[in-house]
Amino acid sequence: MGLSNTANPNDPAPGLPGRNRLRLVMLGFAVCFALIAGRAGQLSMLAPDVTRTARSDTYRMPRPDIVDRNGVLLASDIQIASLWANPRKIIDVEEAIELLTAVAPELDAKVLHKKLTKDRAFVWLKREVSPAQQRAIHNQGVPGVGFRNETVRVYPMGRLAAHTLGYVDVDSHGLSGMEKFLDDQGALYTASLSDPERRTSLPAQLSLDVRVQHALASEIQKAINHFKAKAGAGVVIDVNTAEVLAMVSLPDFNPNKPKHAQEQIRMNRVTSGVYELGSVIKAVTFAMALDAGVTNLQGRYDARYPLVIGRARINDFHAQKRILTVPEVFLHSSNIGTARMALDVGLEGHQAFLRKVGLFERMITEIPEAAAPLLPKRWSKLATVTAAFGHGFAVQPLQGAAVTASLLNGGRLIRPTFLKREHDTVGGFAKQVIKPQTSEQLRYLFRLNAKKGTARKAAGQALGYRVGGKTGTAEKVIIGRYSKNHRLTSFIGGFPMDDPKYVVLVMLDEPQPVKGTYGYATSGWNAVPTAGKVISRIAPLLGVQPKFDEEELAKLCCLLYTSD
Repeated sequence: MGLSNTANPNDPAPGLPGRNRLRLVMLGFAVCFALIAGRAGQLSMLAPDVTRTARSDTYRMPRPDIVDRNGVLLASDIQIASLWANPRKIIDVEEAIELLTAVAPELDAKVLHKKLTKDRAFVWLKREVSPAQQRAIHNQGVPGVGFRNETVRVYPMGRLAAHTLGYVDVDSHGLSGMEKFLDDQGALYTASLSDPERRTSLPAQLSLDVRVQHALASEIQKAINHFKAKAGAGVVIDVNTAEVLAMVSLPDFNPNKPKHAQEQIRMNRVTSGVYELGSVIKAVTFAMALDAGVTNLQGRYDARYPLVIGRARINDFHAQKRILTVPEVFLHSSNIGTARMALDVGLEGHQAFLRKVGLFERMITEIPEAAAPLLPKRWSKLATVTAAFGHGFAVQPLQGAAVTASLLNGGRLIRPTFLKREHDTVGGFAKQVIKPQTSEQLRYLFRLNAKKGTARKAAGQALGYRVGGKTGTAEKVIIGRYSKNHRLTSFIGGFPMDDPKYVVLVMLDEPQPVKGTYGYATSGWNAVPTAGKVISRIAPLLGVQPKFDEEELAKLCCLLYTSD
C-alpha cells in the first residue's frame, strides 16, 4: 500500500502555531505602547501644573528690569556673545593666538597661550565680545573656537542713581544696591503663577524720579566743583510716604563698568556712612523739648555765658551773649540754649526720645549698605549736652532726613523706601513720635529760619516755594581729634512749608572758602544755597506751585530788573 499525499482534515493547519505566536507578540507590543501613550497623555493633559511647577522651581529666571516711578528704564538684561575655546581641538596654537589678537588686541598673548595649551575641553577667552568682533572671529574659522550667548546687565542711564541701583558681577549676581536686594528677595526664582512658561519677570519699580535724581546730582556736582569740596551727597524724600525720590553720593561710579565701585571715595555716603550732622540735629532736640512740654515758643534761655559741664565749656558760634527766646535759639543756632533744653528734658528722657525716633538703631531699607549709628560709650550729662546740638554721635544722613520728615508731616515717623509705595498703604508703616501741634511749631521755626536765620540763602534761591530748614556745620575728626579746618556742612529742610510735601538734604565734605564767601566755609555759604538751587529745579517737576509774598515779589522784581 503506497503513501498518500492527501492531508488529514482532522490535523492542525500547517504553520498555525507560528502565526499565533506572532500575533501574541504583536498584541504585547501594542499593549505596552498603549500604556506608555496613556501615561504620557496623563502627564501632559491631566497634571501639567505639577511638572511645570517643578521645572519652574529649578529655573533661574532673568533679572527683572528696573524702572523709575514713571516707568523710565534704569536697568535691563541683554544677550551678548562670549568667546570660548576647546584647547584639545586647537590645531596650531600660535596661529590661533595671532588671529584672535588681531581682532581683539585687548587679549594678552601670553595669557591666551597658557589657556590654549591646557589639557581641557573648555576655557573662557573673553567675556562680552562685541558683535563686530564676533563676526570677524567667526569668519577666521579658527578650529576649536566658539561663542556662547550670555546675559549681560546694562544701565542705560550710566552713572545716574548708581548707588541706588548697585551692580552685578560677570555671572549676573547682584553685589550691591537694589540689584543685591532683588537677589536676596528671591526675585530671580519666582515664576509667574498665571503663566508658568513665562521666562520674564515683572519690572521692579523704584520710588526714584530720574528727573529729580538728575537735578540733584547736577547741583551737587556743581557745588563740589565751585567750593572745591572733597565729596557731596543729597537726598529728596516725600514726607507723606517716605519714598526716596532721589539719592546722590559723589564721586560715584558707572555700574556698566564697576571696577572702581569699591574705592572708599566712591562709597554711598547717604546710607553706608555715618556722620555728625551738627546743628541739623538741633531740630530733633527742639521737637523733644516742645513735645515734652518743658518749653514753648515763648520760652527763654540764658545764653549770656558759656555753659560749663565739668571741664568742658559750651560756646555759641554766633554768640549773642544775651537771654534768647526759643525762636531766637533756633535762628542763631545757639548751642547753649539747645543744650539747656536737653538738660530740662533730662538724660533718660533724651535717650528715650532718640530711641523713639530711631537714632539709636541701624536704619534698614532695601539698600543693603546700611551703617549703624556711632553713640557715646557712656551717656553722661556731657553726652546729653553735646548730642543736643549734633556733636558726639553720628548717624546715616538718610536717617536724619527721615526723622526730619516726621517733624514736618504731623509727627509720623515712616521708614524710607526705594520702592514705589501707594499712599493708602502708608498707615501700616507710620509711627507717631510727636504731637501734630509740635509738628506745626517745628514748621514755623523751619520757615522762620529760612526767612530770617541761617537758611536765608536757600529761600533766596527758591523764591515762591516756601522753603524752611536747618543748617549744620560739623568739625570732622582727623587723626583722633576734631579739626576746625575740616568740616562737613549740611542743610536739611522742606517745602512748601505751609503744607510740607518734600524734604531735601544736602551735604558737602570739606568745602573751601571761595570768592564771594568772604573767607567762610560754613553751611550757610555752600550747602544752603546749593539746596535752594536744587529746590528751584525740582519743585516745578513735582508739581509744586509757587506762591509769592510781598517781600519775595520785591526780590523777584529786583532780579528781573537786574537781569535785563
